[in-house]
Amino acid sequence: MTNIQFGREVCGNLNVSEHREWLVTNGIGGYASGTISGLLTRSYHGLLLATLQPPVDITLMLTKLDETIIYDNCTLVSRYNGRKALAASDHHNALTRNYSLHTNRWADGSVNPQGYKNIESFHLDGTTPVWVYACADALVEKRVWMQQGDNTTYIQYKMLRGGQPLTLSLKALVNYRDRHATTSSQDLHYQIVSCDRGLEIKAFPNTSNLYLSAIKDRETVTWEVNNEWYQGFALAVEEYRGLNNIEDHLYAGNCSVSLSMGESITVVASAEDWDREKYYPTKMGRGDRELIDLFYSKNQIDTAPGWIEQLVLAADQFIVDRPLTDVPEGKTIIAGYPWFSDWGRDTMISLPGLTLTTGRFEVAKVILQTFAKYIDKGMLPNVFLDRGETPEYNTVDASLWYFEAIRDYYAHTQDKQLLIELYPALVEIIDRHCRGTRYNIHLDDDGLIYAGEAGVQLTWMDAKVGDWVVTPRIGKPVEINALWYNALVIMSEFARDLGKSGQEYLKMAAKTRKGFQRFWNADLGYCYDVLDTPDGNDDSLRPNQIFAVSLPVRNLGECLAVGEYHSPLLGDKQQKQVVDIIARRLLTSHGLRSLDPQHPDYVPIYGGDPLQRDGAYHQGTLWSWLIGHFVQAHLKVYENPKLARSFLLPMANHLQDGCVGSISEIFDGDAPFIPRGAFAQAWGVAEVLRGWNLLSQEVD
Repeated sequence: MTNIQFGREVCGNLNVSEHREWLVTNGIGGYASGTISGLLTRSYHGLLLATLQPPVDITLMLTKLDETIIYDNCTLVSRYNGRKALAASDHHNALTRNYSLHTNRWADGSVNPQGYKNIESFHLDGTTPVWVYACADALVEKRVWMQQGDNTTYIQYKMLRGGQPLTLSLKALVNYRDRHATTSSQDLHYQIVSCDRGLEIKAFPNTSNLYLSAIKDRETVTWEVNNEWYQGFALAVEEYRGLNNIEDHLYAGNCSVSLSMGESITVVASAEDWDREKYYPTKMGRGDRELIDLFYSKNQIDTAPGWIEQLVLAADQFIVDRPLTDVPEGKTIIAGYPWFSDWGRDTMISLPGLTLTTGRFEVAKVILQTFAKYIDKGMLPNVFLDRGETPEYNTVDASLWYFEAIRDYYAHTQDKQLLIELYPALVEIIDRHCRGTRYNIHLDDDGLIYAGEAGVQLTWMDAKVGDWVVTPRIGKPVEINALWYNALVIMSEFARDLGKSGQEYLKMAAKTRKGFQRFWNADLGYCYDVLDTPDGNDDSLRPNQIFAVSLPVRNLGECLAVGEYHSPLLGDKQQKQVVDIIARRLLTSHGLRSLDPQHPDYVPIYGGDPLQRDGAYHQGTLWSWLIGHFVQAHLKVYENPKLARSFLLPMANHLQDGCVGSISEIFDGDAPFIPRGAFAQAWGVAEVLRGWNLLSQEVD
């Protein structure tokens, strides 16, 4: 795997280390996250954010551990006598006896203590964050991981080096709130009970307990109850986002333990009842090597760059359980950490890269089956809410991406049984789009899909603040109609493979292709973004037209092999013009801008309060996931896989920025393209993986 490792040049520089984040997940929607520095900068940081209704209802339970090392606690031998010697001894011990490992920023702007200065190094072991702290000649290693399928986090400390034993003191700071909120401690009183296994902490009646224990040599360490609120933690990122940035956390209890070289202590924080297996942890993390070996075997390749291996492991963090009554082993994809749940659109776009590229075909199958249960009026859900069973259906493209996800799965597996199972649902989706469904989504007389109503956001450019839809795109969006054409082509092929007639879909596809010619703006040399809006045709240069080149995905050789050839939506010259203008005006090191910088509505920096941020979200902010279809389109036009692959290489460096080992959702539209938004995004990871693998096969 890629050598993601930082020394004091990063760890000891708070301006840098507080902007490098880490993430571990539990496979059911829960997670732990923080900064390399140990400083809380988001309301979403914590050591245990448990999913109480998997995969949603994410609740912060254990915020952090404030750690102090007591070391070199011996009498100073001095050649000086009298008061001078005593003063020297006191000064020496004051500087060397206590070493803070934690760092806190307070409401007054002060940073105290400054434990980040004692971090000698940080690295990822797979997806497990590892710190090494230097305290005089002693080295202490810290690791954080979660138990898969369980709301349990482990924090382990091990003494790697030292001339004498040290004492590790731990303070547990806890909370109980929704991950999107912050806590003010006024009138809050938690119940804390000490027992032989540790602490049981209950915030409110009828809420889940936090169970906290510490184990050394299979023996439990005694905790003392404190129950004192620490007030005024300052959250720098929330301040940047224009949200409440001051929070209180409860100092629930503390423990101390002596460690000699080679000894370790493991803190166990769980939202589950006490369990002996959790109580004495014996296994750390998941099978990283197995995931990488599966990636190699399914793709029949011998080697890949270390950063690609790292993305294979990152891909696993987004795949979580969504159990249903009739699909108890249901699976879904978390759209992004730290604040997204599972979204229909994001899941279908991400599925090929996260599951098929990585060789996890069975997971892909279960996800496709899971979402089939939620199809309603020919639509897949847009988003599952953090609480409650009823999803929202305000999306026009999720159902169309579903066709592409199934096509890719079938191409990898030839699983005709699943195709038979899902085919009626696909027929229903096509039929409902022809007849019309929610939000005025319907097939128009020109063979194009029209979608939209005032006050509703339906495409992936879906920012909305109150009643303001930033990019309403009411009318006939270019990517929706490219996806519609792709779905019709796919249905004709599926019908043929199942012994049915696909002529109806071929006729519809031909009509759509003819109608699609309206998108071409000959004067500008690229496609309109939306036709027939309330204000006419929208000629804003946006990246959405790239899908008119990248889709359908089957190339001419593949089509001829099965006796079919589906004409592309655009001619060769037009395809080249689209790729070239996007490359010149929208392409960056980390994806495509959402709007041309020359447009008067272009916003170069993503920041500020929710109104400002959502106003910039699709008005210039660049998106990592779009790079996958750009390189696919570039390959179609230029047939140069090595050249196309070069557009992905900057992502290798990005893995050492933002959330280390993963890919950010968005970046500023202007250089230096600072990562913003969700620090780990499913479709960003997925599309870089899929694009690299596609190009790798072409190169090889």
